[in-house]
Amino acid sequence: MSEKKPGKDNFTRYLVIGVVVAVVAIMVVPTVISKTKSVSQEIPSTVTSENGYAIAFNTELTGVPVVDIYEDFQCPICQQFEGLNGKYINSLVTDKKATVKFHSLSFIGPESVRAANAGACANDEGKFVAMHLSLYANQSSSENSGAWTNDRLIEIAKAAGISSSKFSDCVKSGKYQGWVGKVADAASKAGVSSTPTVFVDGKEIDRNSEYFSADKFKAAIERG
Repeated sequence: MSEKKPGKDNFTRYLVIGVVVAVVAIMVVPTVISKTKSVSQEIPSTVTSENGYAIAFNTELTGVPVVDIYEDFQCPICQQFEGLNGKYINSLVTDKKATVKFHSLSFIGPESVRAANAGACANDEGKFVAMHLSLYANQSSSENSGAWTNDRLIEIAKAAGISSSKFSDCVKSGKYQGWVGKVADAASKAGVSSTPTVFVDGKEIDRNSEYFSADKFKAAIERG
C-alpha cells in the first residue's frame, strides 16, 4: 500500500497558518515597542511641584500678585486671549510686577504636547516668553492637522531667537514629554478643565467679563 502524499489542501492550510502567524507578529511588535518605550520624566530646571510644574517667573517676589495662567498652545481662544493681554502679561514678567506661572496644558492632543515640550526647551535657553509669543503667532488654523511637527517647531523657534542644537535635540527627543503629563495632572487637581483659565492669588477671575477686555483683565490682576 503506497503512502499518502500531502495534497494541495494541506499546503493551503499551512500557508494560511503561516500568514496568520506573520500578521500577528507584525501586530504584536509595535505594541510591545510602544509599551516598552520609555518617556523622559525630566522637568525644566526652574520648575517645582509646589508651583504645579508651571514655568514660573519672579517667584522670589513678595507683596505682588501671583498670576497662574493655564493655556494650550493649540487653543484658539487662548490665542485670542494672548492677543489682547499678552503684552501686558509679558510686562508683568519683565518689570517684575507679579509672579507669573505659565501652565502649558495639552487638552487638544499630540501637537499640544509637542508645543508644550518646545516651550520648556525654550525655557532652558532663557527664551520661554519669546517662544510663547512665537507659538501663538504661528498657531495652525486646524487643531492636530499635522502642522506642528518637531521640525516646524524648530523653525518657529528661530523667530524667537533660538537656533541652538541643544534646543533642536530637546524638541526632537521629547525631553519634557513626561513633564507635560505632570502639568496636566496638577491642573486637574487644581480643578482646571478648560483653557484659558487664570487665577490671581488663588482665585479664578471671571472669564466672561474679564478675559477679553484688556482694561478689565488688568484691573483684575491689580486688585488681586
